[in-house]
Amino acid sequence: MGRIFETRKHKMFARYAKMSKAFNRIRKDIEIAVKAGGSDPKSNSKLRLAVQNAKTVNMPKDKVEAAIKRASSKDTAGYQEIIYEGYGPHGVGMIIECATDNPTRTVASIRHYFRKHNGALGSTGSITFMFERKALFKVLRKSEVEIETLELELIDSGLDEFSHDDDFFYIYTPFQEFGNMQKALEEKELEISATEFQYIPNNYKDLDEEQQKEVNELIEAIEEDDDVQSVYHNMQ
Repeated sequence: MGRIFETRKHKMFARYAKMSKAFNRIRKDIEIAVKAGGSDPKSNSKLRLAVQNAKTVNMPKDKVEAAIKRASSKDTAGYQEIIYEGYGPHGVGMIIECATDNPTRTVASIRHYFRKHNGALGSTGSITFMFERKALFKVLRKSEVEIETLELELIDSGLDEFSHDDDFFYIYTPFQEFGNMQKALEEKELEISATEFQYIPNNYKDLDEEQQKEVNELIEAIEEDDDVQSVYHNMQ
């Protein structure tokens, strides 16, 4: 699948471990999933995957259960999922996924980060056309599974990109094929270790080291915000 794919897959899953507020982000994913589809992971695929992702960052079981219970309460308003788009320094396109209980606060913060770091918050649709929405499954590798056979079998379920290392299979599928791929993997009794929905750039901007530093400073500032779930960009 090439060097870009190899770099991309590892960076995405490493993000969970590196972010200091990983538990908070997973908790929000759980609450959003419960509000959307109920508190039973068996019948709520989005919740099932959020719980799996919680295991990836070693989130304690009692915290997971507490998040599910809290979200099940009628008194809990829950979070809104909001996407912001903008340009960072040197014309780098950025998409920011947020989960917030106060959109007014969140948009003010995001606008502030862009202004402070020589960027600009854009309007809806101004950046997303530059990206493709995909789902990435991280699947525990089984020694008895024939790699080439599995890859061929998953094509009918929407397989887009496939890679592996000694421990895991990494499976990309278009966003609209997410349900089909999840079902196929579960039917094959393959253990899904983690899942992410991502925005993959159609083209990348190549910047020099100093320019990359400027963009990374903006990304780091945004990622530190409690309302931010994910940040995507088209910097090489």
